[in-house]
Amino acid sequence: MICFPNAKINLGLNIVSRRNDGFHNLETIFYPINIKDGLEIINSDSQEEYQFFQTGIKIDGDPSKNIVIKAFDLVKNHSNINIPNIDIYLLKKIPTGAGLGGGSSDAAFILKLLNETYNLGIPINELAELALQIGADCPFFLYNKPAFASGIGSQLKPINLDLSDMYFLIVKPDVFISTKEAYSMVTTKAPILSLQDIVSRPLYEWKELMKNDFEDPIFKKYPQICKIKQQLYELGATYASMSGSGSSLYGIFYEKPDFQKLFNNHFTWLSSPN
Repeated sequence: MICFPNAKINLGLNIVSRRNDGFHNLETIFYPINIKDGLEIINSDSQEEYQFFQTGIKIDGDPSKNIVIKAFDLVKNHSNINIPNIDIYLLKKIPTGAGLGGGSSDAAFILKLLNETYNLGIPINELAELALQIGADCPFFLYNKPAFASGIGSQLKPINLDLSDMYFLIVKPDVFISTKEAYSMVTTKAPILSLQDIVSRPLYEWKELMKNDFEDPIFKKYPQICKIKQQLYELGATYASMSGSGSSLYGIFYEKPDFQKLFNNHFTWLSSPN
């Protein structure tokens, strides 16, 4: 069985308060986009319970600690479920350290893939509980529809938002920003306007109303990221922002942008309207 885990962007991101457990309460809107990895599982003749093969964008670190393997182990240990030995193939196309949720998506999709392939019968709410053990944004990818997220990002409320007639341009510079670093620079504050209200307004109003609280400190430390946002607006974006804690940025366009000569040294991806 094969599936294609997709990325997401954050439409706005407000860091509301710091929690007693060391995490932060936030508000954001997760919106799925069609940059996709490839993920396949097949029954194996190996004596190992799994073999993991990864290609595409290189992922640093011990393969046995990959987030996909963590998700696989959670399912295996859930109510002593019996799964045959398998080979897992991951083709990585979503950039890492980009604020696009690629790792969380891979983990969520293998949870669903194992559940469906082997008829495990795990209800979606239990899969969400497993996903939350992997990452706060991981449950979102089980549902994979636009959602207002609050708490640590795991409390999801579906919203009616359709941007399928727009062009999305993703630009990721060769800069890695760890989540820990990003949160260490941000100042918490309650938003003046709810993101749920902002996204109900015309798209041209978003530029003045919708903010990502990570941008100011990260732009100050990494001015090359700020420059990309400015370039997206110069290309004609109606709205542009950093996604999550970065380092990728996106622009939303009514017309197809001519960007090919502008970001030669960066990862770029352009979606077309459906």
